[in-house]
Amino acid sequence: MTTVHERAVTAVADELSVWPASTTEPRSGHPAVGGVPLAEIADRFGTPVYVLDEGEVRERCRTYRHAFPDAEVLYAAKAFLCRAMVHWMQEEGLGLDVCSAGELELAVTTGFPPERIVLHGNAKSPRDLQSALRLGVGRIVIDSPSEIARLAAAVGPGGHQRVMVRVVPGISAGGHAKIRTGTDDQKFGLSISDGYAQHAIARILDQPQLELTGLHCHLGSQITTVKPYLAAVRRMVGLMARLHEQHGLLLPELDLGGGHGIAYRPGDEALDLTTLSRKVRTELAEACASAGLPVPRLIIEPGRAVVGPAGVALYHVLAVKRSGDRTFVAVDGGMSDNPRPALYGVRYAPRLVGRHSAAPLAPAAVVGRHCEAGDVLAESELPADVRPGDLLAIPVAGAYHLSMASTYNLVGRPPVAAVHEGRARLLVRRESLDDIRSRDIGL
Repeated sequence: MTTVHERAVTAVADELSVWPASTTEPRSGHPAVGGVPLAEIADRFGTPVYVLDEGEVRERCRTYRHAFPDAEVLYAAKAFLCRAMVHWMQEEGLGLDVCSAGELELAVTTGFPPERIVLHGNAKSPRDLQSALRLGVGRIVIDSPSEIARLAAAVGPGGHQRVMVRVVPGISAGGHAKIRTGTDDQKFGLSISDGYAQHAIARILDQPQLELTGLHCHLGSQITTVKPYLAAVRRMVGLMARLHEQHGLLLPELDLGGGHGIAYRPGDEALDLTTLSRKVRTELAEACASAGLPVPRLIIEPGRAVVGPAGVALYHVLAVKRSGDRTFVAVDGGMSDNPRPALYGVRYAPRLVGRHSAAPLAPAAVVGRHCEAGDVLAESELPADVRPGDLLAIPVAGAYHLSMASTYNLVGRPPVAAVHEGRARLLVRRESLDDIRSRDIGL
């Protein structure tokens, strides 16, 4: 029979299951990440602030390289990018998947080898393509027929650029309708079912300055089961077989994208990487053997699964009020630094930190400071004695928070602090009112 103390320890362990592995709680209500107390970080850098555990990011990179030893692993920079992340990815042996000239130039000017970068996007601007060619990006993923002629002209008759084609395999997968990208009814890629992908590939083969190295697909985000990826392998290899029959083409690369789901709250499902790797490699080998094709090199593009669980967002409570049956806990951030709850209905597990509370848990809506009724960060449970001045932490905040942030209501974007081995340092400074004013040049 378990004791009260043992049950309490188990409850804390369950609560911290989605936090970075370095998280400790030497005193109840006073967690530390990377050896640094969260309350200390809030005092030093102010709030809101994002805390990124460098050790967790690096360990997740190594987990991917171990699970996919023969594959090329590209970090999806759109999840979150800064100069430190660029260095960490390079040092851990990952490539980069970028979607704009901004992401590309930040990476290259930080010292990342451009040949290990892939550029994609459904609507690449002239600047995107010009930057990619000028900097010598490794591969460009063609997403529409119009890009073929534009890119060939930009490369010039004496030039050379390696390309891939993003195809739509017709598979519905992902945690929300707005993040499912493998079906025919959305803006990305070229459909297999209507022949657009095959037509685009034939056009690329007529451009001698463009070297087609493989096919690319991306099914969606927050996928927690292996089955959609196996279906994608079968359909992509089927297309590769048809291309071989029609054009004698043997493509050396197959990019299955990312979208690997993670747990945002205790008990949530997450994609098992070991199972994914084993089953995808088996499916790919068997499909290629049946089609009489050599096995292409696999490429994957994790973003959220690398950086998401490594981040913690810290907020101070500004107000607590009750309206009807609901308790609203208003914090000093909101949808300007994390629009995901409003966009996708994502759910988090906020926690009171910086003090111990013996009060019972009660339902509460953690809301932001912005002028929108939909500015709700989390519907959860907090101690009934939560009050202004308290510090709240939201784990699993490393991906698609600051990268999607805005200056709504002219509230500056928060800073990012890295923690590692008992030390905290600033990676990205807070956006100040002077920063915002400096962009406004007209009267």
